[in-house]
Amino acid sequence: MAETDARPEESDSGEQPLEADRLRDLLLAPGYLQALAFSALVGVPVSLVAFWFLAGLHKLEHLVWADLPHELGWDTPPWWWPLPLLLVAGVVVGLVAVRLPGGGGQVPASGLHAGGAAPVTLPGVLIAATASLPLGAVLGPEAPLIALGGGLALLFRGLVRGPATPKTTMLLAAAGAAAAIAAIFGNPLVAAVLLMEVAGAGGPQLFAVMLPALLSSGVGALVFTGFGHWTGLETGSLSLRLPMPFPRLDAGDVLWTIALALAVAVFLHPVLTAARRVAAFVSAGVLGRTVLCAVAAAACAALYALITGRTPADVALSGQATLGRLAADPQAWGVGALVAVLLFKGVAYALCLGSLRGGLVFPALFLGAAAGVLVAPLPGLGLAPAMAAGMAAASAATLRLPVSSVALVALLLGGVAMMPVVILAAVIAFVTTELLPRDTSSG
Repeated sequence: MAETDARPEESDSGEQPLEADRLRDLLLAPGYLQALAFSALVGVPVSLVAFWFLAGLHKLEHLVWADLPHELGWDTPPWWWPLPLLLVAGVVVGLVAVRLPGGGGQVPASGLHAGGAAPVTLPGVLIAATASLPLGAVLGPEAPLIALGGGLALLFRGLVRGPATPKTTMLLAAAGAAAAIAAIFGNPLVAAVLLMEVAGAGGPQLFAVMLPALLSSGVGALVFTGFGHWTGLETGSLSLRLPMPFPRLDAGDVLWTIALALAVAVFLHPVLTAARRVAAFVSAGVLGRTVLCAVAAAACAALYALITGRTPADVALSGQATLGRLAADPQAWGVGALVAVLLFKGVAYALCLGSLRGGLVFPALFLGAAAGVLVAPLPGLGLAPAMAAGMAAASAATLRLPVSSVALVALLLGGVAMMPVVILAAVIAFVTTELLPRDTSSG
């Protein structure tokens, strides 16, 4: 009887025993458990470095865009403020790209990459990110953090003379990147999901990459959270405070979400195409053309400030801080200001993606949120669903990582009340982006 009971268990699962055996073999492979243990250890120093890096960027940005203008007698930066700052950023990034190993990291127009940077390239990554992000580049810190975390993990592996097989190199790079990027997202699960999707692994290999990334980012989250409370320093917050409670979703919200997701994907497609063309343009003369593109992005911010009378920081910088202000007081933005920020920040975003150094996430989130606020007065659509759908659509269209986009927007909103429109918008924008014609002229 026991024998007959056992056979259905073996046959019911079909291919499952084979997959389970493969996963077990991966877990028991030489060096994997050692790499898993090392991932927990490496999360501590990597997250500390990431914390200080982000805190330094945050302090420098506040100094340049708030403290210094105030000391000079302005309540907000004057319209011309981004021009000298991004000129300096372009010169520094151009010199780093030409003269230092690794060129200061990946050009962000090529998307996020999970591979760890070689330790020798880390000085260039740090210098280029420090020159780009606080001085007004329309980019976020996540790409430099991925490179920094992966490179530091490999550096620590070399210091302790750990095993240097291709598999352990991949695992430790992913673990270090997850520990570092968890510092900006403030959530180890989002960091691990993002790294899994960026890596593009599947099946048992997905678990092999996931476990070190999840473990290391979890340990890192404990460290940088506690360190932040202890030091009192800030690295930026991803928690949005909308001025009203979340409403119940209805048919109008769902129908408008479909239209909004399509519109956001179609709007961002030429922006990302232009970014790849800018990258190809810059590669033909790196120093001079990097400076030219940086100054052109600054001109976008300056023109926006002249036309609208608002601060040029609305267009310059990543948009992380501006996103919080937009969510807290959307009524402060008129229709003209919203249209202008979408147009000027979209152009500046494309220019910075192809020339400076940083990540894609935060400007995309801001553009999606601004589009949501713009259409929120439509009949049957509310502010919260519109912003949620806009951010999810923009993130999915830009990153082409739908699961990570859903997780990130859920983190921003602080709950799952808007999850149906978030998922719907992310899927529609992702599919639309994949179906739109690809530009092959930029390489």
